[in-house]
Amino acid sequence: MTIEAFTRRDFLRTVGAAAAALTIPGCATSERAADRPSAADKPNFIVIFTDDQGYADVGCFGAEGFTTPHLDRMAAEGAKFTSFYSAAPVCSPSRAALLTGCYPQRVSIPRVLFPRDNIGLNPNEITIADILKTRGYATCCIGKWHLGHLTEFLPTRQGFDYYFGIPYSNDMSPVVLVENEKTIETKPDQSLLTRRYTEKAVEFITKNKDRPFFVYLPHTMPHVPLFVSDAFKGKTSRGLYGDVIEELDWSVGEILETVKRLGIDKKTLVIFTSDNGPWLSKGEHGGSAKPLRDGKFATYEGGMREPCVMRWPGKIPAGMVCSEMATTMDFLPTLAKLAGAKTPGDRIIDGKDIWPLMTEPGAKTPYKELFYYFEGQLGAVRAGDWKLVLARKRGKEQISPGLYNLARDIGEQNDLSQQHPEIVRRLAALAEKCRQDIGDSVTRVTGKNVRPPGRV
Repeated sequence: MTIEAFTRRDFLRTVGAAAAALTIPGCATSERAADRPSAADKPNFIVIFTDDQGYADVGCFGAEGFTTPHLDRMAAEGAKFTSFYSAAPVCSPSRAALLTGCYPQRVSIPRVLFPRDNIGLNPNEITIADILKTRGYATCCIGKWHLGHLTEFLPTRQGFDYYFGIPYSNDMSPVVLVENEKTIETKPDQSLLTRRYTEKAVEFITKNKDRPFFVYLPHTMPHVPLFVSDAFKGKTSRGLYGDVIEELDWSVGEILETVKRLGIDKKTLVIFTSDNGPWLSKGEHGGSAKPLRDGKFATYEGGMREPCVMRWPGKIPAGMVCSEMATTMDFLPTLAKLAGAKTPGDRIIDGKDIWPLMTEPGAKTPYKELFYYFEGQLGAVRAGDWKLVLARKRGKEQISPGLYNLARDIGEQNDLSQQHPEIVRRLAALAEKCRQDIGDSVTRVTGKNVRPPGRV
């Protein structure tokens, strides 16, 4: 399992000693340098990542039939991102992107992985956890992994000190609960998963309160089949789905209360978002992406634009709303910078440092363009307010091409391609450049800068 670059081990060995003395470089003129933490501060990071939760499935994003007071509090005390994207409309690719800072296509995880697969995220990829460990961070992954269930691909082989959770989706058989690299339960009671994950996260935070830590908490819910504990059963008018979301919100509250109780609230960045849009075909057991078009499996906005809130008292201005483009791929470069760590310089990292967006009202996105992929198919490209949807097939459905202005038509209802052929040509050229870089199965182009998956 090699790549055309340093191996993960080379990176850790080379960077580890140097990073210990690293300080944050001078900030760009658009940043407020005084507000960026120094390397010595080593802030804590908690990333909460839910599964199949739609854009409108948080109170402050327009939820109906249930409430999310803790997430709403996070937004009121921090920042709400209204143009925030996952890098894929399905599970495995979106997780690969978050952890590596790369388009899933680049790291060869373009589709959902199944228990029958013998591939996973290449251990030679550099994850957020790998990078933060060079700065002395304690790292844990608690929840759904879904980047390879074989031992060689588990979180403990990807920079995490501790793992507790299920290795793939909860609708895949057999459902097993793994601790570190050992299966500890077969067919665990899924109604207790959200609570157990939360307890493990609180335990890890408490144990490591005197050192910097990174908690990656990818919840199993609200992916179907839905399960909720007795404490939240029947609480909402939205049925089981609403109950599940309210329990996830409770979990967020427990995390926030823990860092406050331990006195580390002001040195802890908490981020909440989802892996992809709602599974609309599940009806009452699926969420909502209103007013966006479509949901999971789609490269329309409903499949990849996600609710996102970030909170860090004293660093992120309270009540800020950011409408600029940002993505889960940005977590790696941003958290690395905040920790005073180096990102790997031997490979392409697609994510951007979005600290200015997190802290400076009016800051502009670092993205000139953003690409939407599903299962290796390039489905769309966005540049500024313009989005070009490309022709492709989704199962038996033919996706028609179209040009949309997202500032005026967030629901992608009005095709403006006939009125603006010059914009179509410009975005089509960007799409072709992307194909040459990381490929496109629709046009059968193999990208020049794609790294292999891990394979057993």
